[in-house]
Amino acid sequence: MKIISSIIFSFLLLSCAAGKERIFIGSTPAGHVVRAFLGIPFSDSVDFIRWKIAIQDNKYTLRCNYGIGKPNTNGFFDGGKWVTFDGSVRKEKNYYYLGSGDKTLRVVELNIDLLHILDPENNLLIGNGGWSYTLNNIAPLGTDRLNLSAKQTILKDSMVFQGRTPCGVPGIIPSGKLCYKLKWYFVLYAEKNKPAMYKVLGTPWRREGGRVGAWKIIKTSDGRITYELNDEHGHALMDLVKLDENILLFTDRQGKLLVGDEDFSYTLNKKR
Repeated sequence: MKIISSIIFSFLLLSCAAGKERIFIGSTPAGHVVRAFLGIPFSDSVDFIRWKIAIQDNKYTLRCNYGIGKPNTNGFFDGGKWVTFDGSVRKEKNYYYLGSGDKTLRVVELNIDLLHILDPENNLLIGNGGWSYTLNNIAPLGTDRLNLSAKQTILKDSMVFQGRTPCGVPGIIPSGKLCYKLKWYFVLYAEKNKPAMYKVLGTPWRREGGRVGAWKIIKTSDGRITYELNDEHGHALMDLVKLDENILLFTDRQGKLLVGDEDFSYTLNKKR
């Protein structure tokens, strides 16, 4: 069955590579890199940017909405402002270079379902507690493939990751319960360069004042590094794949990378 699934998935990948349009959506911070590419004045007050990028062969079309977020909605005051243009795409391995005049936006394909915006040195851009720089395929295939291999470095005594995600983290929100987003604040503790305890604050355990437990690092032969957070009985509670030192991304128990929506991705960003 696994071999058949792999064959089907490979066929779908070839179909996507054969000229089918792919559309990615998401909301990001308004950092220097994206402002410069989109032509958003640095003097403008911007909470976040909502993206829609359609990529087909060596062309792309981009449409972005940005502004000050309107409280208790997912929109902007006065509808925000818009940027729309198209351009050429150059691909090198898993990296896309989107051109617009004399400007270039660098993006890495984490897998067929997810893109992440890069800085000029091809490092993953780090988001904040509200938004990340991950963009999501509107028609995800659902895959455990990951085109990046993170390095395991010396663990600090504590590391803090934060973010907001949709409600689809497995096992967290009961089926049928109304949920728009989840807020996360993770503190991962280490002792003598080994994982120790964790504390997670945020939406799921707000009333309890957070949740604590043990965590561990799982390495696979393909270079993938996963942080597994366990419950009080030692059972796996949540899985986060490491993209680099600053970015983690939720997966399901089978290792499939979770795909977000136009408002939030499943990425957590290291607090700086």
